[in-house]
Amino acid sequence: MPERLTVERIPTPIGDMLLAADADGFLRAADFTDCEDRLERLLARRLGAGGFALAPGTVPVAIPGAMRDYFAGALAALGRIAVKTDGTPFQRTVWQALREIPPGKPLGYGRLAERLGKPQAARAVGHANGANPFCVVVPCHRLVGADGALTGYSGGTGRKRWLLEHEARHTAST
Repeated sequence: MPERLTVERIPTPIGDMLLAADADGFLRAADFTDCEDRLERLLARRLGAGGFALAPGTVPVAIPGAMRDYFAGALAALGRIAVKTDGTPFQRTVWQALREIPPGKPLGYGRLAERLGKPQAARAVGHANGANPFCVVVPCHRLVGADGALTGYSGGTGRKRWLLEHEARHTAST
C-alpha cells in the first residue's frame, strides 16, 4: 500500500511552493511548483516508484505557518519544521549540516565537507545537496562555490540569490 502524502500549495514571494506531508505530520518534500517533477522524482527515489500517492489537501498548519514566518523575516522558523528524510546515512548527515548553517552566512561545498570531517568529499556533499527533497526548509541555497559564486540550485539561481539576500537582510536587521 503506498504511503499517502498530502500536498498543499502555498504562495511565497518567489513563486508558489508544494509542501508534502505524511499522516504523522512530518514534511516529506518541499519544492517550487515549477519543480514538481523533481519533487516526485526525489520522493520516488526515497520511497519507491509506487511507494507513495500524492493527494491535494492541507498539511499541518505549523508547516505553512513556519514557511510564512521565514519569508516574513523570521529566519529561525525553518527549524520548527519537522522533516522525515529517508535518505542515505551520508545524505541525512549533509542535510542536517545544512540546517546548521546560519542564515546570512553561505558556506562552500568544500568547507561543509571539512566540517563533516571528510575534506575530500566536496563532490559527495554536492550530490547529497542536489538530492535534498526539502527546498528552502533544508537550506541547500546556503551552499555556494569556493569563490562565493552561486552554483546550481533546483529552483534557479535567481531564487537562490533572492533567498541569500533575504537572509542577509534579515540577519543584519536582528
